[in-house]
Amino acid sequence: MISNLANIFKVSDLRNKLLFVVLMVGVYRIGVAIRVPGVDPIAIEQLRETASQQGALGFLNLFSGGAFESFSIFALGIMPYITASIIMQVLGVVIPKLEQLQQEGAVGQRKITQYTRYVTIGLATLQATGLVFIFGTGRGTAFFTAAGAAPTVPLLPDGIWPRGYLIIPTLVAGTAVLMWMGEMISQRGIGNGMSMIIFASVVASLPGGFWSILQLNEIFWFVAMVLLTIGIIIAVVYVDLGQRRIPVQFAKRVVGRRMMGGQNTYIPLKVNQSGVIPIIFASSILLLPVILTQFLGSGEGWRGDIVEFIDTYIVNPDNFVYVTIFALMIIAFAYFYNSIAFDPVRQADQLRRQGGFIPGVRPGPQTERYLAKAVNRITLPGAVFIAIIAVLPYILLIIAGINTFGFAGTSVLISVGVALELMRQIDSQLTLRNYEGFLK
Repeated sequence: MISNLANIFKVSDLRNKLLFVVLMVGVYRIGVAIRVPGVDPIAIEQLRETASQQGALGFLNLFSGGAFESFSIFALGIMPYITASIIMQVLGVVIPKLEQLQQEGAVGQRKITQYTRYVTIGLATLQATGLVFIFGTGRGTAFFTAAGAAPTVPLLPDGIWPRGYLIIPTLVAGTAVLMWMGEMISQRGIGNGMSMIIFASVVASLPGGFWSILQLNEIFWFVAMVLLTIGIIIAVVYVDLGQRRIPVQFAKRVVGRRMMGGQNTYIPLKVNQSGVIPIIFASSILLLPVILTQFLGSGEGWRGDIVEFIDTYIVNPDNFVYVTIFALMIIAFAYFYNSIAFDPVRQADQLRRQGGFIPGVRPGPQTERYLAKAVNRITLPGAVFIAIIAVLPYILLIIAGINTFGFAGTSVLISVGVALELMRQIDSQLTLRNYEGFLK
């Protein structure tokens, strides 16, 4: 293993790529520590205490690498870009023009990337405006705190005008810089740049989560969380590498004077094809009732009952109702995402055009039904797996009575997935240059 690690630094091109990735991650972590101008330090401390919990603010803080709890220039993180990418992927199924661009190769992908950038800036502007108006007056944290104890100090003690209108473009610019950094890592570094930024954000929160449990003198539950994390890592590696291979044969045909085809291959269907996207979907949807409470207020009657129900079960993750809803939504969104990511009709049509067929299955509608059935069957264990990974730390911490570090499963799921992809990229680079890689 040591010799394989040494091979990375023997190739100057690969070494420079790795150093560039480290440099960009370092710049990102420095930006996380730079706070936006004009916010109250006392309110920031109260926001940090609330964001350290397991609820909606904790999820936003997880993907921003701790930038949200300090309201830094990268407080929005890379979430607007992730949301924009998901929106463009969904619209690609609905809008024929986008579907045509997806089939045009590199040229169409460049246009889709440009559209994704525009959508990212629009979403970042909306989110930045919402955060400033919600938290600038000190009302927002009350809707995300399970106990309902709202801080009395607003982030902007002098009002929204004029500092709030300076913070909005600052947060949008921070998201634009992160988007640019991610694209630069993809072009000049190794692997997907956006994934590397998410990886840096998530890994940065892991030590603090374990330390928060240790500070409570809960040695037993600290050891239990460490063992659970190790078990999650092993399970994620095993499932992430698992796939079902559907055999495909190509008929022989004469092209000019040459005989083409006749080879055997397979269609790889990953067990966990959707990755962490269903968790992001489910967490984003759970934020909508929180926004609803702001319009209903805290009056008497049916409005007060709805707000109380949301505060008790939807916002507060310290109960099994929240865990059950969260798990079911993850499974549902896993099926939804896989239905978009893998189209059996398109795959069957592509096989037919290329002269390929699945042994024992007729081309056309039978192939479509076969592929759809295979995808539905393999989606269920993958969806149940990521749901268990996401909610298992919640259950353990509910039993322990500790209201912190509930995103351990999500953090490990993201970290291991990105790390495996990075290892594949490095291994391919080493193999290309006749060096022995990691994977054997």
